[in-house]
Amino acid sequence: QVTVVESGGGLVQPGGSLRLSCAASGSIFRLIAMGWYRQGPGKQRDLVADNYDGEVNYDDSVKGRFTISRDNAQNTVSLQMNSLKPEDTAVYYCRARYYATNLQWYDDWGQGTQVTVSS
Repeated sequence: QVTVVESGGGLVQPGGSLRLSCAASGSIFRLIAMGWYRQGPGKQRDLVADNYDGEVNYDDSVKGRFTISRDNAQNTVSLQMNSLKPEDTAVYYCRARYYATNLQWYDDWGQGTQVTVSS
């Protein structure tokens, strides 16, 4: 059983900053990837940023504004979001992909944290 917990969402004005944090805990043999996805109203859940075994990927819409940081020792990942825009408004989800002790890989998701960018 693996638990993924996010924190750090909230309301911010356009141009402002927020930092999201996520921690994965439980029966993890090896963490493969940790990343952030978001889902706006009436939209599908899309990748924002991901650290996949050290390879970092960003959606084009956030490049230069968002920075993902992963701590392998702590099984945590954070997302620093700067120059926020109203279109960044969404529920942000953390995903952990990992090998369990049975050497099968799994995806587990956090409960989501709301980010609202509005004046």
